[in-house]
Amino acid sequence: MKNDECTVYLIIKKSGWAQKYRKTKSGWTQTTNGIVRKLTAEQFLSHLLPALSIKKKLVTVKIVKDKKLK
Repeated sequence: MKNDECTVYLIIKKSGWAQKYRKTKSGWTQTTNGIVRKLTAEQFLSHLLPALSIKKKLVTVKIVKDKKLK
């Protein structure tokens, strides 16, 4: 699976708050509450890696393969 074939969801369990990250031709995008922001790969990792390091399991990271239209 390539970066542009999936969507990464970062979900905070307690509040149900979610962020969506997608790879496009021009770079990464972050969508929160309908607001889309452009990110560099480094910014994407700086959002994702701290969430993965939390020991209390308050955050879920979900990767979903996108359906391609033929």
